[in-house]
Amino acid sequence: MKRIMLFVLIFTLFLSTTNTYAESINLNGEGAVLIDFDTGQVLYGKNQDAKLYPASTTKMMTAILAVENANLSDLVTVDQEVINLTKGSHIALEPGEVLTLEQLLYALMLPSANDAALAIAKHVSGSVEGFVNLMNAKAKELGAINTNFVNPNGLHDDRHVSTAFDLALIARYAMNSEIIQEIVNTVTYEIPPTNKKTESRYFKVTNKLLFSNEKIDLNGRLTDIRYTQASGVKTGYTSQAMNCLASFAQEKSQKLIAVVLKAEGNMVYSDTHKLLNYGFDNFEPRILGYSNEFVNNVDIQKGEMPFVAGVLDRTITYPLSDESFNKVIMIPRIYQNVEAPIDKGQVIGEVVFKLDDKIIAGGNIISTSAVGIDTSTLLHNQLLSKWYLIVFALYFLLRVYALSQKKKRRRKRREVYRIPYTTK
Repeated sequence: MKRIMLFVLIFTLFLSTTNTYAESINLNGEGAVLIDFDTGQVLYGKNQDAKLYPASTTKMMTAILAVENANLSDLVTVDQEVINLTKGSHIALEPGEVLTLEQLLYALMLPSANDAALAIAKHVSGSVEGFVNLMNAKAKELGAINTNFVNPNGLHDDRHVSTAFDLALIARYAMNSEIIQEIVNTVTYEIPPTNKKTESRYFKVTNKLLFSNEKIDLNGRLTDIRYTQASGVKTGYTSQAMNCLASFAQEKSQKLIAVVLKAEGNMVYSDTHKLLNYGFDNFEPRILGYSNEFVNNVDIQKGEMPFVAGVLDRTITYPLSDESFNKVIMIPRIYQNVEAPIDKGQVIGEVVFKLDDKIIAGGNIISTSAVGIDTSTLLHNQLLSKWYLIVFALYFLLRVYALSQKKKRRRKRREVYRIPYTTK
């Protein structure tokens, strides 16, 4: 099982770094990437592995760790260190103020509150430093190998860097959480009065893709910033990082993640529109193979049946253009020397799909039925496995026979030469 999981992980990482785009998109951002949400396949990239400042897109990782290591109903008490460390955007937390983790997560992801990020970090790990260690460990686990976090909010530090591709991996992982999905698709939120505040706090999401009627230039055409298919994920800005945006959008069954880093003003939204439009216009999930689709008959050695039908274990999809889809070929790889007994559903081979000599997808070939051992082969196999005993037994029998024959010959000779006994 561990070997299979390792293969899947390596295979997924291979797919996610294989580029299939050919068309050039005019982007303002210094780094950008578009990936397919379901497969992790890179559909377009511009300096996707360049190390840049992620600003508040960092908070996606903070949200991930909060959801995975704490409960939304947890009560979080703000301490003085959180207040002392807070710079930039905030929701005016006070020492001794108590909020739920859920409220802090909305403050983290909508108005991008830096004090909320620090309070979450201390609640989860006990210290900001400990939380940063968790962030970097999780980044490596997700394959974000060019990322180094120094804080949980994204405030500028020369050592605090990531890449468009790494942030796409993090955004993809985050959007697998229903909790984070719901939060980042919320436009407005209210925190009611707390033990330190007598009035409610209201705030709005900074991600203009979800609501804004401001106009942007999209290849010479003015259009609303709002992107109807979008439902997240996180904005970011510092003077050094400039404007950053990690986005999620879905059209029918197709889901995309776009990341733009170091863009000028609202050009970050123009770039995001271009990337998402490119993905939806040029790619769609294509079914390469159906679950239970027949692949080949597989020979079974020592089985009660000579062969069994092999089928795909699942439906396999991949984002492709019409032209590319027609070039895909399927290559089955049947395991050699498959012996009975075989269980129904047992993996007996693999199948890979290639496009231009590159593997783009794959799956398992499984048995459609159980195959028992041919009982007639059992005695034969047992005898063959004990050949030395058979040889010894034959040798023993031959020796016994030879000795008995020798005794018979001696007895006959004694009878021939025996002097008859006579009485006087």
